[in-house]
Amino acid sequence: MSKACLVTGCAGFIGSHLCERLVRDGHDVVGIDCFTDYYSRPVKESNLAWLCSQPTFQLVEANLLEADLPALVNGKSWVFHQAAQAGVRASWGDDFQIYTDNNILATQKLLEAARDCRALEALVYASSSSIYGDAESYPTHELMRPQPISPYGVSKLAAEHLCCLYHRNFGVPAVSLRYFTVYGPRQRPDMAFNRFITAILDGAPSHIYGDGEQTRDFTFISDAIAANLLAAERGTPGEVYNIGGGSRITVNDMIAILEEIAGQKADVTYQAQQKGDVRHTGADTSKSKSDLGFEAQVGIREGLQQEFDWIAGNRK
Repeated sequence: MSKACLVTGCAGFIGSHLCERLVRDGHDVVGIDCFTDYYSRPVKESNLAWLCSQPTFQLVEANLLEADLPALVNGKSWVFHQAAQAGVRASWGDDFQIYTDNNILATQKLLEAARDCRALEALVYASSSSIYGDAESYPTHELMRPQPISPYGVSKLAAEHLCCLYHRNFGVPAVSLRYFTVYGPRQRPDMAFNRFITAILDGAPSHIYGDGEQTRDFTFISDAIAANLLAAERGTPGEVYNIGGGSRITVNDMIAILEEIAGQKADVTYQAQQKGDVRHTGADTSKSKSDLGFEAQVGIREGLQQEFDWIAGNRK
């Protein structure tokens, strides 16, 4: 059955893929984005190129802090809240207000708008594995104590708590998904895989912060999108779910895979670990599997090949 959907952050990496999946599945989608300058507007506009040609997609260019959110949420069955100020390393100092505004206050305003929306069946919030910080054990399950080590992680956790509060007090059917390092075609230009692949293709140095033995649980974009749809259909309001790809490897091993794909060596340089970067991440997805039916389908080598091919094919 066709659903009326609202997707915030629709021009971003995950948001644009989500909108495309919803439109292809026959849903009507309103996407909202304010095109922040965290990275270039033309990149985001290219993410929307196909969508803007579709009659069942409508783009609203507006800031969530200023938009008429009650009107946008009204009549929607599903709301997917992907909009956020990204970046762990950029969240320190005076810039923290950007994170409190775009990640916390914007979420609160969206939840306020959702309070009186009788048609609303699900509000899916894009959270982050950053809320765990340096977790007590791996793989990490949802009941482990959150202890973020970056202001960015603090802002994502605060928005999670708001989702729980609005469900408990007002019945907003909010579900939070804790993404573990999503990658794939259209990945933000500041993210590691995009930077490493671009550097290899350019014959430029690949800069690694730390010794490269830190691990990440990498999640391919199509798996993250599938998780959003499953959460909208089956998620328990007020709950949080880990969304991981099951591909936990070291950064050094990831570079080795990229070298195999590219057929050339990477020029790797190691730099000091950055404040706010966790040493390891690893998702226990047993709850997502039991409650949502979520299982990652794309392995790390297949996913890296797809991202490599996309970046190589879109170079100017």
